[in-house]
Amino acid sequence: MWELIRENKRKSIIVFMAMGIVLMALSYLIGAVWFPPGGGFAGVIIAVLLWVIWSLISYFSGSSIVLLSSHAKRVTPQIHPQLFNVVEEMKIAAGLPVMPEVYIIDEPSPNAFATGRDPSHSAIAVTAGLLNLLNRDELEGVISHEMSHILNRDILYMTFCGVMLGSIVMISEVFLRSLWYTGSSRRYRSSLGGGQGQVIVMVAAIVLALLAPLLAYIFYFSISRKREYLADASGVRLTRYPEGLASALEKISRTNIPLPSANKITAPMYIAAPIKKNKRSKTVKAHLFDTHPPIEERIKILRNMMQGAGYINYLEAFHSVTGDKGPIMPPSALHDTNDISIRKPSVEKEEPSSPKKQARQLGDLMRAVNNYVFLTCACGLKIKIPPDFKQSKVTCPRCGRKLDVPIKNIKNAAAVMGAAKIHNDAGIDGQHIEKPFYVRKARDGWESLSCPCGNLIQISPDFSGKYVVCPHCGRKIEVVHLS
Repeated sequence: MWELIRENKRKSIIVFMAMGIVLMALSYLIGAVWFPPGGGFAGVIIAVLLWVIWSLISYFSGSSIVLLSSHAKRVTPQIHPQLFNVVEEMKIAAGLPVMPEVYIIDEPSPNAFATGRDPSHSAIAVTAGLLNLLNRDELEGVISHEMSHILNRDILYMTFCGVMLGSIVMISEVFLRSLWYTGSSRRYRSSLGGGQGQVIVMVAAIVLALLAPLLAYIFYFSISRKREYLADASGVRLTRYPEGLASALEKISRTNIPLPSANKITAPMYIAAPIKKNKRSKTVKAHLFDTHPPIEERIKILRNMMQGAGYINYLEAFHSVTGDKGPIMPPSALHDTNDISIRKPSVEKEEPSSPKKQARQLGDLMRAVNNYVFLTCACGLKIKIPPDFKQSKVTCPRCGRKLDVPIKNIKNAAAVMGAAKIHNDAGIDGQHIEKPFYVRKARDGWESLSCPCGNLIQISPDFSGKYVVCPHCGRKIEVVHLS
C-alpha cells in the first residue's frame, strides 16, 4: 500500500508541476505586456508570491473553505447513527489514525466527497439525499470510496491542484478583462510602438490567457478521472463487496437532481459528477472536460469482479469492460496476490419506500441538520419548530397542551437555567450523567433536547443508545426509550 501511495504522489507532483509551468508562462507574458521591459520576471515573482499565500491558506484552511462553500454542517452520531458507524468501520479497515469528521450537506441530490490535508486531518461530507437513498451496504461502498481518497493521499493534491487551477483562471480573467477597461487601448498602442517583438508578446499573452485555463482544467480533470478508478478499486478492497458500490453508483446515476453548492473547482472531489450536463454525442470516446469516468462504465467494472475484491481483480475487470490495456494503478498494486474473497451482503433486499415516505424522511433529516426542534406531544402529534422560533413554549394544535421548547443557544441557556442545581450521579465509564434528564416517548420520529449548557441535541429515529453526548460540553445524558 505504501508503494501505491508513493506512486500516486509521484504522478500528482508531475501534474502539479505541469500546471505550475502554465502558471509561470502566463504570468511572464502578462508581466511583459503590462510592464515592459523586464516586466516578465516581475510578473512571475508576483504570481509565485500569490500562489504561495494561497497554498498556505489551502493547506491549513482548505478543507474548511471547501466545506463552507459546499454548505456542509458537522453533525453528531445522534443525527445519523448508521453513518457514523459505517465511517468508523471503514476507518478501522483502512487503518487511519484518526476518525474523519463527518458532515452532512443539506441537499436532496445524492453525492459525497472527502477533503483534508492528511489522514489525521480529514473530513467526509455526504448529502442528505444520499443518506435517504442508500441502504447500509451501498452507504458502506460510498464511504469506502471516500476513505480511499484519504488513504491514497488524494485529498491534499486535489486541494493544491484546485488552488493552482484557481490561480491560473483568476490571473487570466484579470488580464483579459483589463483589456476592456480604460487604458487598455493605450497599452495596446504602446505595444505597437515597442516594435514587432512587443506585438508578438502581446498576442502570445492573449492567446495563452485564453488557453491556459483550458490546459489547467484538462490537467486537473484528467488526474481526477484516474483517481476515481483507483478509489473504486481501493474501496472495494476495504468492503470486499463490489455490488455495494455498484448499486450505490447506479442509484446516484438514476437521479437528475442538481447540486447547486458544487462548482468547477470542487466538482472533481465528489464521487459522481455533481454538475449535470446536456447529453452529448455517444460517438465521442473521451471527454477532456469530464470530471469523472462514465458512471455506467464504473458500474460494469465493479459487477465484473467475480473472482475477488483485490486490485488484480479490479484491473482484470477494467480491461474486460473498457478494452484499455493501459495501467490505471501502479505496478506495485498488481503484486498484491492476497486472496480477498467477496463477502455476502449484510442487509436483506429492502422493499423500496413510497415516494411520500422518502420525501418525509429526507425533509426531516434536512430540518434536523438545520437545527429544527422536534417535539412529540402526549397526544401523539409530532411538532416541527423552525430555528428562528423565539418563544419558550408552543401550543399543540391538536390537544392544546403547552410544550416547553428546548433551549437553542448558550446565551439563552444562561438566562433560563440560571442557578438551577444539576444533580449528577456516577454514570457510564465513570463519567457523570444527568439522570434522569430526558425521556423519549417513541422511536418512530425525531426528538430534540437541550443540554444544560444550552446546546441543542437532535436524536434521529434510528438512535438506540442508552445515552447521548453533548458535542459542546461533553456531558452524557441518559435517554429512556418508552414503547
